[in-house]
Amino acid sequence: MDVKDSNGNLLAEGDSVTLIKDLKVKGSSQTLKRGTLVKNIRLTNSPAEVEGRAGGSTMVLKTEFLKKA
Repeated sequence: MDVKDSNGNLLAEGDSVTLIKDLKVKGSSQTLKRGTLVKNIRLTNSPAEVEGRAGGSTMVLKTEFLKKA
């Protein structure tokens, strides 16, 4: 399964990615700002989602809002 970022670059386990858009965190008043670096991502069963630690907690992020760092 190929997991690609918003620019079409292949993502692998342990890569670092950067947010390309401000994202509101569902169920929280927190907002992740554009340019936030998410290190050491983990791939999920879905090619459109990755799991990473951002803003002090682990969350699932959509790859359409990420670019490889």
